[in-house]
Amino acid sequence: GTVVFLMVFSIIVFFAPEMGGYFLEYNNFIPADPLKTPEHIAPVWYFTPYYSVLRAVPPLFNSQFPGVLAMGVSVMILFFLPWLDRSPVKSIRYRGWIYKSALAIFVVAFVILGYLGTKSPQAIDLILFPNVYWAQIFTVVYFAFFALMPWYTKIDKTKPVPERVTK
Repeated sequence: GTVVFLMVFSIIVFFAPEMGGYFLEYNNFIPADPLKTPEHIAPVWYFTPYYSVLRAVPPLFNSQFPGVLAMGVSVMILFFLPWLDRSPVKSIRYRGWIYKSALAIFVVAFVILGYLGTKSPQAIDLILFPNVYWAQIFTVVYFAFFALMPWYTKIDKTKPVPERVTK
């Protein structure tokens, strides 16, 4: 396993270090031009969902503060997850279909927010709407997952936890 990992690691480091901008930012390899601003600056892949949330919230009174606040809340809400989950079981193996469906929708929304964070907000990459509208829709889905969690985890039917686990 270690040899395979080191081989893959070496291939990435020596032959494809930027991997299309997902490992290292592609813009770091372009020579700097002080007279030209890059057309689109995208963060590293693990920040793109939060960057998409930032761009999804419209400015208020010429200030981007609401977007920054939404981005901060989208990160901070993860720390409140233990108190939001009202289910008597903690393993997904014993959870009901409501939680599993909500989690699947959340994962899809998070991945799409990550994709939209790498694209221009005015571009129409997905069907019918500019990317900023899709980002707004999936931002609402992101926050709805956490806001509704106390309700749907409490009413969800769970399987009984085996005695070997509860000891």
